[in-house]
Amino acid sequence: MPAEPAIAVTNLVKSYDRRRVVDNVTLTVPAGAVCALLGPNGAGKTTTVECVEGFREPDEGQVRVLGLDPLTQRGELMPRLGVMLQEGGAYQAATPWEMLRLYTRFYPDPRDPADLLERVGLTDVAGRYYRSLSGGQKQRLNLALALVGRPEVVLLDEPTAGMDPQARQSAWEEIRSLRAAGDTVLLTTHFMDEAERLADLVAVIDQGRMLAFDSPAALVARHADQQVLVTTPARIDIIDLSAAVRARVRPDGEGRYVVDAGADRIPPISAWFAEEGLPVTGISAGGGGLEAVFLRLTGRKVRP
Repeated sequence: MPAEPAIAVTNLVKSYDRRRVVDNVTLTVPAGAVCALLGPNGAGKTTTVECVEGFREPDEGQVRVLGLDPLTQRGELMPRLGVMLQEGGAYQAATPWEMLRLYTRFYPDPRDPADLLERVGLTDVAGRYYRSLSGGQKQRLNLALALVGRPEVVLLDEPTAGMDPQARQSAWEEIRSLRAAGDTVLLTTHFMDEAERLADLVAVIDQGRMLAFDSPAALVARHADQQVLVTTPARIDIIDLSAAVRARVRPDGEGRYVVDAGADRIPPISAWFAEEGLPVTGISAGGGGLEAVFLRLTGRKVRP
């Protein structure tokens, strides 16, 4: 008998003022997986997550988290659920230490606040008021608050927005640690590299509708152009390389070249560089990766 999914959303519909912001979305996330929810501004990502959290009631459809209804069985579910909201939920006049100590009282086996502060890099500002923290520091505290109860399912709404590269890498390590422990993560993000590097599954939503749902590699294989990206510090003879690999080669910024061909052209490309004695710092197939898939599915028009 197949294992019960950690998150099961079936035919979810949610409207505001007669406008459907989530339109018949179905999403299944197995236990122990990281799923990234992608979409332009106003696509319905946050509303979907809020329905999964139990903060909003669906107009139609069904939501189950760990087999429980987040509305009618909320008391049973909440100790097993960690939530990081876009705007956060901390008291402005409280310190990170105070907030974490408060949250430990809500759970039977909470994580150590001092350890969490260390892991998210907030030990040095543990005594500052929340309102005086930078945007990135607030995000890191909100992440720590979501994890304090040792949740089995973690919902993260744009978890690394406003973080510097060091803090972002630290947050990624926390998410990887959750997956390694068998916990489930559903996150929204506008960072395509974040989804590619963290997610086992990616869902692309636009105008409230599910456009695609699969692994990052499968989405790239299905929707991205057949291209190979080569990076090198050397100046190359584009005409000679094109002739050698029997495909068009064009520059794509300093030290970057795009070969209009599939992954099967990687061996002859590598061989050409070796024969010419030129260094290669990177070579990958996928035609722009997940970002290209996202733009192909949702379009290039800027959303308000």
